[in-house]
Amino acid sequence: MEVKIGVQNAPREIVIESSQTAEEVENAVAKALEGTSKLLSLTDEHGRRILVPADRLAYIEIGEQAARKVGFGTI
Repeated sequence: MEVKIGVQNAPREIVIESSQTAEEVENAVAKALEGTSKLLSLTDEHGRRILVPADRLAYIEIGEQAARKVGFGTI
């Protein structure tokens, strides 16, 4: 699943492919925004953890499950 994270005062957004479900991502964001956790912690599909301070979150965009890319694209 593709997750885009906008961070305040940062010119670029963070884009990750996560193996977490939309509900898991949404729960992690909710915990960070309500103050239960001071960090938003997500895991990408390679097992790397992404930590973003909750007070710096601008927006979160949760996309659909990414389809596997196979072969060459048309020109």
